[in-house]
Amino acid sequence: TSISIFHRIISTMIFQRAVLNSSAIIHPPGFYIIGFETFPFISVYFIFLVFVYGVTVLFNILVIYVIASTRRLHTPKFLAVVNLAVIDLFLNTCTIPSMIKIFLIKNNFIPFNLCLLQMYVYYVFVSLESFALAILAYDRLIAICFPLRQNSINTVRSMCCIVSVSWIINMGITAFATGIMTRLSFCRSVRVFSYFCDYAPVFRLACNDNTMQWFAASFFSILLLFFPFTFIFLSYVSILITVFRMKSVDSRVKALATCAEHLILVAIFYIPLIVIFTVGFFLGVVNPDQRVLSLSLASCIPPCINPVVYSLKTKDIKTRALTLFRTKVKTKLTKVNLKVNILQL
Repeated sequence: TSISIFHRIISTMIFQRAVLNSSAIIHPPGFYIIGFETFPFISVYFIFLVFVYGVTVLFNILVIYVIASTRRLHTPKFLAVVNLAVIDLFLNTCTIPSMIKIFLIKNNFIPFNLCLLQMYVYYVFVSLESFALAILAYDRLIAICFPLRQNSINTVRSMCCIVSVSWIINMGITAFATGIMTRLSFCRSVRVFSYFCDYAPVFRLACNDNTMQWFAASFFSILLLFFPFTFIFLSYVSILITVFRMKSVDSRVKALATCAEHLILVAIFYIPLIVIFTVGFFLGVVNPDQRVLSLSLASCIPPCINPVVYSLKTKDIKTRALTLFRTKVKTKLTKVNLKVNILQL
């Protein structure tokens, strides 16, 4: 059984030791991801994840290609949309393939260093997703509240700077939070009850003081998730005040319509995470099985839905995508007709 194999490996493995403040820091060879072992109908869930990942890859690449290949879409708004699409692609790529591997190969072991790498990549892109939604809110704020100064304030250059700064901040903060995990000793269990090398489930396995890691998880969750959410909330307060000051009803409807797709993305991303982290992490009243399933859905579904929402709701992307599709179909039909004519000759 997997438990007997686990005990056999634990009894024979050689621990890596480093000296820190005159105490031994014990790093095991790796961890075992056991979040899905007790789920009923788990095969159905993994089939669903394959579908989610396929849609994520297909539509995000489509959005990136359409915007990159269309010169008139090289604007601050669509630069922010490309940023979100790239983040979505990497976010699901760092978790879903590894989950599918665990199910197909029945190998739930992940080496220690690879565990930290997966942890780092996941939290970088989750926090970047939060900042990307805040950047899109900033774009809507400038467009609606400062329409006459929009072209001078929100330029492609300024948007590039904002996106670059968000990446640097998130990568730096997450590197610190992941780096302090190396200060922990793991001399008891190495079974991580989650769907990947999750931060909190891993540091709670430590047999030395994990106060610093708990504080980092709490503080950075607020900084990287709730701070952008607060900015989005305040942005929409300003937008609503500006909209209701407009005299024309058509202008109000048109202004609010440009925010529809963004509000959908915000709701899909933040509502599940806020509920899970608030109720689960701080109050600790969520069933572990429910937490794993809810958190995996909350992190995997938004990257799948985001490009679909923008493709269907944004006229420029939808029109350009349909044009490219028709052009390719027409080209293929032309080639087929040429081959048929050559054969007939």
